[in-house]
Amino acid sequence: MQGGFNRSTRTGELRLLGTKRSLALAVADPAKVTGRVPHTKGLGLDAAGVALGKDGAVVVDERYQTSVPSIFAVGDVTNREQLTPVALGEAMVVVDQLFGPAAGKAPRSMAYEFIPTAVFTHPNIGTVGLREGDARKKYGEVTIFRSEFKSLKHTLSGSTERTLMKLVVDTKSDRVVGLHMVGAEAGEIVQGFAVAMKAGATKAVFDGTIGIHPTAAEEFVTMREPARS
Repeated sequence: MQGGFNRSTRTGELRLLGTKRSLALAVADPAKVTGRVPHTKGLGLDAAGVALGKDGAVVVDERYQTSVPSIFAVGDVTNREQLTPVALGEAMVVVDQLFGPAAGKAPRSMAYEFIPTAVFTHPNIGTVGLREGDARKKYGEVTIFRSEFKSLKHTLSGSTERTLMKLVVDTKSDRVVGLHMVGAEAGEIVQGFAVAMKAGATKAVFDGTIGIHPTAAEEFVTMREPARS
């Protein structure tokens, strides 16, 4: 749905405006996300013979080499994962290819599975791995674990803020393939769990891990009953 939004001065209700329909939502503060496209115009890439794809993205192979063998491209201009740490990781792969890895080290590689991300709103949003719908398409049968609660500290603060956590598990292998959180310090928490997920942690590994009490993060290792499958 394309369009914009407006807020009623009388009720405070936010209305999303589309070209064919609109949707009324009761929210405190809206966040408008616009996205971005690679800024490659004016770089002379056409003149150099560098192939461009959709939205002006530079086309590269698995070695980040463009259609011109002497030109490599990494980061946002390739329109893969638009994240600074991803661009740094890709650059390190290119460095090892061109100059060789450090003594005694294997050449670095880049994997795009289980890249953790965060939105630093209040509260934070943190995520790593697949969303439920994507996991169902890839694995077929998945099991969902979900928890929503009020943080212990807010029993004293009086805040109504709540925390949401969700695990997506491939039922057949028991591997945790998606981990999502909305709550305080979600970015910090998800970063740690991303290491375990990249290493192939299963739900049994999560269940066998002792939680740190009282923390919000312990909820990820104490969810026992599935919400749905």
